[in-house]
Amino acid sequence: MEETSRGSAAWVVNKKFFVWERPLRKPDLAALGDAAPKGAILGVRTADLEMKEALLRSDPLALFTIPHFDGYPAVLVQLEKISASSLKRLILEAWLARAPERLVREYLASRKRA
Repeated sequence: MEETSRGSAAWVVNKKFFVWERPLRKPDLAALGDAAPKGAILGVRTADLEMKEALLRSDPLALFTIPHFDGYPAVLVQLEKISASSLKRLILEAWLARAPERLVREYLASRKRA
């Protein structure tokens, strides 16, 4: 389900965000300095902090984090630097991490049948 949070689009399952538009704010820009990316950015929830770290290592050109996200299981995605297939996988993993177990089981079962 799509909602709006702070004037930006956010996607919710089980009353929990799993993907949201996340423009960089002044403190983020100050922390990143010249490395601050331009263009559209999404926040994407990860299953846990280990998955966050693995994702950051797997695609450092498209995925990054900011001090505001320290200790929080989510990554930021530069949409201009990620392939559509990688973005789709990332969003699916975020949904799986936040959806109720029943929905996850139903989804995985339907994939096996397909």
